[in-house]
Amino acid sequence: MTTEDLKDLSAFSMIRDDWNGLVDESDPQPFYRHEYIKAFMANFLKGAPLKVVTVRDASGRLTAALPLAAGRGSIWGIGTRELASPTNVHSLRFDFMAAEGTPAFTGEAAQAVFQHLAADPSWDVLKLTDIPEGGKAWSLFEAAQAAGLPVGAWKSQCSPYIELPDSQESLMKSLSAKFRANLRRRRKRLAENGEITVERLSGATLSPRHIEEALLMESGGWKGRQGSAVNQSEAIRGFHRELFLDSEYRERLSLFRLKLKDQPIAFQYGITTNGVFSLVMTSYDESFSSFSPGHLLTEEVLKDCVSRGLREFDFLGCDLPWKLEWTSAVRAHHWLFIFRDSARGRLLRKIKFSWVQTARQLLTKWRMHFLPDPRLPGQAA
Repeated sequence: MTTEDLKDLSAFSMIRDDWNGLVDESDPQPFYRHEYIKAFMANFLKGAPLKVVTVRDASGRLTAALPLAAGRGSIWGIGTRELASPTNVHSLRFDFMAAEGTPAFTGEAAQAVFQHLAADPSWDVLKLTDIPEGGKAWSLFEAAQAAGLPVGAWKSQCSPYIELPDSQESLMKSLSAKFRANLRRRRKRLAENGEITVERLSGATLSPRHIEEALLMESGGWKGRQGSAVNQSEAIRGFHRELFLDSEYRERLSLFRLKLKDQPIAFQYGITTNGVFSLVMTSYDESFSSFSPGHLLTEEVLKDCVSRGLREFDFLGCDLPWKLEWTSAVRAHHWLFIFRDSARGRLLRKIKFSWVQTARQLLTKWRMHFLPDPRLPGQAA
């Protein structure tokens, strides 16, 4: 195996075909593809030093890869030099990629990448975020642990998902009778206000205007009030714009719209890859919240996925209560930390995974013991 670093976006851009071929062999998820990672780095990591580790075999074929970016962080006020995955809440999922998929090969590739990284003295902590349970990045974690490096992991988001049945009837039967009744009642009440229609826009029928209308709806809701809507950040907006303009990515996109009297009141925006519909973005007009338009549209999108023969609906993100009304199945993710094998690295690991957690537990116990419970009579503030 030959290991090499790609240190800028132009070098990374040159290996698109090799990269996506590796993704197809490793784990064909849209979030690992070249266009997704490139758009992320171009918009969220402008000017950041890159370290995209690539592994090739004797024939020159790309057999493993790990994209990273260098930066500064801190642990309990102590500054750190980080090598981190190009991720944030908008990247949704991340993993190390290795071809073939066999445990033996993955372990060998992980060992090569780990040794390459260990020989680089420029970092104190390697941070990989939102790794799915069973993901290949755990092999890097295990290689570092076996070599005696301080490591740690903590559970992050649990993403709900639905394994889709082969019929819409089976899909609806999987829901509770009460939830089905609520859907019928809300749909009936909404229909009293006018005709309800649902459309799926994709391929040539999906235009930038449709995306802009959806983003405008999102910014008018709670995300807009919170300041996290796509339209409120040039980096987020640029990320989604660049993805939309990529022809291969755009082929996988679908925009579903729930309309009342031909006016959109809810949307869901997602990617279909390898038989899985991944829900990237959703919102609704909050003036119609009493009718649960988000749930009504989710029902239609799920039925559409079943009719197209898809095998899974992935809600992505966290296990929000509205998602758990549809399914109890969740996919756990973790943040993985590998610290340098040094006194400083061991101290940082101890602070992150021992002292901080102990302090939080003690603070929780102190609050429970000394602070009044506002729910009890006579103790409300």
